Amino acid sequence: MSLLFDDVLRQRRSVRAFRPDPVPLALVRELLDCARRAPSGTNIQPWKVHVVAGEVRRRLEAEVLAHRETNPPDTGAEFPRASRTEPYVSRARTLGKAMYSLIGVPRGDHAANWAQWGRNYKFFDAPVGLIFTIDKALDCMSFLDTGMFIQNLLLVARARGLDTCPQGAWNNYWTVTRRVLNVPEDQWIVCGVSLGWADERDPVNTLVADREPIEAFATFHGFEADRAAD
Repeated sequence: MSLLFDDVLRQRRSVRAFRPDPVPLALVRELLDCARRAPSGTNIQPWKVHVVAGEVRRRLEAEVLAHRETNPPDTGAEFPRASRTEPYVSRARTLGKAMYSLIGVPRGDHAANWAQWGRNYKFFDAPVGLIFTIDKALDCMSFLDTGMFIQNLLLVARARGLDTCPQGAWNNYWTVTRRVLNVPEDQWIVCGVSLGWADERDPVNTLVADREPIEAFATFHGFEADRAAD
Protein backbone atom coordinates (compact mmCIF):
# COMPACT_ATOMS: atom_id res chain seq x y z
CA MET A 1 0.00 0.00 0.00
CA SER A 2 1.37 3.41 -0.96
CA LEU A 3 2.03 5.93 1.80
CA LEU A 4 0.99 9.55 1.66
CA PHE A 5 3.99 11.75 0.98
CA ASP A 6 3.74 13.50 4.36
CA ASP A 7 3.78 10.08 6.03
CA VAL A 8 6.91 9.12 4.09
CA LEU A 9 8.65 12.30 5.25
CA ARG A 10 7.76 11.68 8.87
CA GLN A 11 8.64 7.97 8.81
CA ARG A 12 12.05 8.37 7.20
CA ARG A 13 14.81 7.95 9.78
CA SER A 14 18.45 6.96 9.95
CA VAL A 15 18.46 3.23 10.71
CA ARG A 16 21.60 1.80 12.34
CA ALA A 17 20.70 -1.90 12.49
CA PHE A 18 19.38 -3.86 9.50
CA ARG A 19 18.07 -7.34 8.82
CA PRO A 20 20.16 -9.44 6.41
CA ASP A 21 17.28 -9.95 3.95
CA PRO A 22 18.59 -9.22 0.43
CA VAL A 23 17.26 -6.32 -1.61
CA PRO A 24 16.63 -7.44 -5.23
CA LEU A 25 18.64 -5.66 -7.90
CA ALA A 26 15.41 -4.80 -9.74
CA LEU A 27 14.17 -2.92 -6.67
CA VAL A 28 17.44 -1.04 -6.26
CA ARG A 29 17.25 0.00 -9.91
CA GLU A 30 13.66 1.13 -9.38
CA LEU A 31 14.75 3.37 -6.50
CA LEU A 32 17.56 4.90 -8.53
CA ASP A 33 15.23 5.42 -11.48
CA CYS A 34 12.93 7.49 -9.25
CA ALA A 35 15.79 9.32 -7.51
CA ARG A 36 17.27 10.52 -10.82
CA ARG A 37 14.34 12.92 -11.16
CA ALA A 38 16.10 15.15 -8.62
CA PRO A 39 16.71 18.74 -9.76
CA SER A 40 20.20 19.99 -10.52
CA GLY A 41 21.57 23.34 -11.65
CA THR A 42 21.17 23.63 -15.43
CA ASN A 43 20.39 19.89 -15.41
CA ILE A 44 24.04 18.82 -15.11
CA GLN A 45 23.09 15.77 -12.95
CA PRO A 46 26.49 15.51 -11.21
CA TRP A 47 25.78 12.48 -9.03
CA LYS A 48 27.41 9.09 -9.52
CA VAL A 49 26.84 6.05 -7.33
CA HIS A 50 28.61 2.74 -6.73
CA VAL A 51 26.07 0.17 -5.51
CA VAL A 52 27.61 -2.73 -3.57
CA ALA A 53 26.17 -6.02 -2.38
CA GLY A 54 27.29 -9.59 -1.84
CA GLU A 55 30.99 -10.39 -2.01
CA VAL A 56 32.02 -6.89 -3.11
CA ARG A 57 30.24 -5.35 -0.13
CA ARG A 58 31.93 -7.84 2.19
CA ARG A 59 35.35 -7.11 0.69
CA LEU A 60 34.88 -3.37 1.03
CA GLU A 61 33.81 -3.80 4.66
CA ALA A 62 36.75 -6.07 5.51
CA GLU A 63 39.40 -3.92 3.87
CA VAL A 64 38.17 -0.60 5.28
CA LEU A 65 37.92 -2.06 8.80
CA ALA A 66 41.37 -3.62 8.56
CA HIS A 67 42.84 -0.32 7.35
CA ARG A 68 41.04 1.52 10.15
CA GLU A 69 42.66 -0.63 12.86
CA THR A 70 46.18 0.39 11.87
CA ASN A 71 45.75 3.83 10.29
CA PRO A 72 44.22 7.18 11.24
CA PRO A 73 41.50 8.61 8.99
CA ASP A 74 42.93 9.47 5.61
CA THR A 75 44.76 12.77 5.62
CA GLY A 76 43.96 15.29 2.94
CA ALA A 77 40.20 14.79 3.18
CA GLU A 78 38.40 14.22 -0.06
CA PHE A 79 36.91 17.69 0.24
CA PRO A 80 37.31 20.47 2.84
CA ARG A 81 35.12 20.26 5.96
CA ALA A 82 35.15 23.05 8.52
CA SER A 83 35.21 22.47 12.28
CA ARG A 84 31.77 22.71 13.86
CA THR A 85 30.77 25.49 16.24
CA GLU A 86 27.66 26.08 18.33
CA PRO A 87 24.79 25.32 18.09
CA TYR A 88 25.85 22.46 15.82
CA VAL A 89 28.23 20.85 18.31
CA SER A 90 25.52 20.65 20.97
CA ARG A 91 22.99 19.15 18.54
CA ALA A 92 25.45 16.44 17.53
CA ARG A 93 26.35 15.67 21.15
CA THR A 94 22.68 15.41 22.11
CA LEU A 95 22.07 12.87 19.36
CA GLY A 96 25.21 10.92 20.23
CA LYS A 97 24.34 10.77 23.92
CA ALA A 98 20.83 9.51 23.16
CA MET A 99 22.08 6.87 20.73
CA TYR A 100 24.86 5.51 22.93
CA SER A 101 22.52 5.38 25.92
CA LEU A 102 20.12 3.20 23.94
CA ILE A 103 22.81 0.71 23.01
CA GLY A 104 24.43 0.68 26.44
CA VAL A 105 27.75 2.33 25.62
CA PRO A 106 28.83 4.35 28.67
CA ARG A 107 30.53 7.69 28.33
CA GLY A 108 34.30 7.27 28.25
CA ASP A 109 34.25 3.66 27.01
CA HIS A 110 36.50 4.28 24.04
CA ALA A 111 36.67 0.64 22.94
CA ALA A 112 32.88 0.31 22.74
CA ASN A 113 32.61 3.70 21.05
CA TRP A 114 35.23 2.66 18.49
CA ALA A 115 33.40 -0.61 17.79
CA GLN A 116 30.05 1.14 17.32
CA TRP A 117 31.58 3.73 15.01
CA GLY A 118 33.06 0.88 13.00
CA ARG A 119 29.57 -0.38 12.23
CA ASN A 120 29.37 2.46 9.72
CA TYR A 121 31.86 0.51 7.61
CA LYS A 122 29.64 -2.57 7.75
CA PHE A 123 26.74 -0.47 6.43
CA PHE A 124 25.14 -1.38 9.78
CA ASP A 125 24.70 -4.91 8.33
CA ALA A 126 22.45 -3.64 5.53
CA PRO A 127 22.61 -5.92 2.47
CA VAL A 128 23.17 -3.01 0.08
CA GLY A 129 25.52 -0.06 0.35
CA LEU A 130 25.79 2.94 -1.93
CA ILE A 131 28.87 5.14 -2.29
CA PHE A 132 28.25 8.54 -3.89
CA THR A 133 30.84 10.46 -5.89
CA ILE A 134 30.98 13.60 -8.00
CA ASP A 135 33.43 15.02 -10.50
CA LYS A 136 36.25 16.98 -8.83
CA ALA A 137 35.94 19.69 -11.49
CA LEU A 138 32.53 20.70 -10.13
CA ASP A 139 31.87 23.26 -7.40
CA CYS A 140 29.91 23.22 -4.13
CA MET A 141 26.58 23.64 -5.92
CA SER A 142 27.00 20.10 -7.23
CA PHE A 143 27.13 18.83 -3.66
CA LEU A 144 23.69 20.39 -3.18
CA ASP A 145 22.46 18.66 -6.31
CA THR A 146 23.84 15.34 -5.11
CA GLY A 147 22.18 15.87 -1.73
CA MET A 148 18.82 16.30 -3.43
CA PHE A 149 19.37 13.07 -5.36
CA ILE A 150 20.20 11.25 -2.11
CA GLN A 151 17.12 12.69 -0.38
CA ASN A 152 14.98 11.44 -3.25
CA LEU A 153 16.51 8.01 -2.79
CA LEU A 154 15.87 7.97 0.97
CA LEU A 155 12.24 8.94 0.52
CA VAL A 156 11.39 6.60 -2.33
CA ALA A 157 13.01 3.76 -0.36
CA ARG A 158 10.81 4.53 2.67
CA ALA A 159 7.73 4.69 0.44
CA ARG A 160 8.46 1.08 -0.54
CA GLY A 161 8.99 -0.09 3.02
CA LEU A 162 12.79 0.03 2.94
CA ASP A 163 15.04 1.87 5.37
CA THR A 164 18.24 3.83 4.96
CA CYS A 165 21.09 5.58 6.74
CA PRO A 166 23.08 8.33 5.02
CA GLN A 167 26.72 8.16 6.17
CA GLY A 168 29.35 10.86 6.03
CA ALA A 169 31.71 8.36 7.69
CA TRP A 170 32.65 6.91 4.31
CA ASN A 171 34.65 10.04 3.58
CA ASN A 172 37.12 9.14 6.37
CA TYR A 173 38.79 6.17 4.66
CA TRP A 174 38.36 7.11 1.07
CA THR A 175 41.68 5.68 -0.15
CA VAL A 176 40.54 2.09 0.50
CA THR A 177 37.08 2.73 -0.94
CA ARG A 178 38.64 4.21 -4.08
CA ARG A 179 40.90 1.19 -4.54
CA VAL A 180 38.29 -1.52 -3.87
CA LEU A 181 35.62 0.05 -6.08
CA ASN A 182 37.99 1.42 -8.72
CA VAL A 183 36.65 4.95 -8.24
CA PRO A 184 38.41 7.19 -10.80
CA GLU A 185 40.88 9.71 -9.42
CA ASP A 186 38.86 12.57 -10.91
CA GLN A 187 35.90 11.77 -8.58
CA TRP A 188 35.35 12.97 -5.01
CA ILE A 189 34.04 10.26 -2.66
CA VAL A 190 31.23 12.16 -0.91
CA CYS A 191 29.33 9.79 1.39
CA GLY A 192 27.60 6.43 1.68
CA VAL A 193 24.07 5.18 2.26
CA SER A 194 22.99 1.92 3.88
CA LEU A 195 19.89 0.33 2.33
CA GLY A 196 17.72 -2.53 3.55
CA TRP A 197 15.03 -3.36 6.10
CA ALA A 198 15.32 -2.17 9.70
CA ASP A 199 15.88 -4.68 12.47
CA GLU A 200 13.08 -3.45 14.72
CA ARG A 201 14.33 -5.59 17.61
CA ASP A 202 17.49 -3.50 17.96
CA PRO A 203 17.14 -0.67 20.53
CA VAL A 204 19.18 1.72 18.39
CA ASN A 205 16.29 1.90 15.93
CA THR A 206 14.04 3.43 18.56
CA LEU A 207 16.13 6.59 18.41
CA VAL A 208 14.14 9.66 17.39
CA ALA A 209 16.28 12.65 16.45
CA ASP A 210 14.88 16.00 17.55
CA ARG A 211 14.20 18.72 15.00
CA GLU A 212 14.40 22.43 15.67
CA PRO A 213 11.13 24.41 15.48
CA ILE A 214 10.46 26.59 12.45
CA GLU A 215 11.30 29.73 14.45
CA ALA A 216 14.86 28.46 14.93
CA PHE A 217 15.73 28.44 11.24
CA ALA A 218 13.19 30.48 9.24
CA THR A 219 12.99 34.25 8.84
CA PHE A 220 9.82 35.50 7.14
CA HIS A 221 9.84 38.63 4.99
CA GLY A 222 6.91 40.52 3.48
CA PHE A 223 4.10 38.88 5.44
CA GLU A 224 3.13 42.00 7.41
CA ALA A 225 -0.44 41.95 6.07
CA ASP A 226 -0.91 38.37 7.26
CA ARG A 227 0.36 39.30 10.73
CA ALA A 228 -1.99 42.29 10.90
CA ALA A 229 -4.94 40.07 9.98
CA ASP A 230 -4.04 37.73 12.84
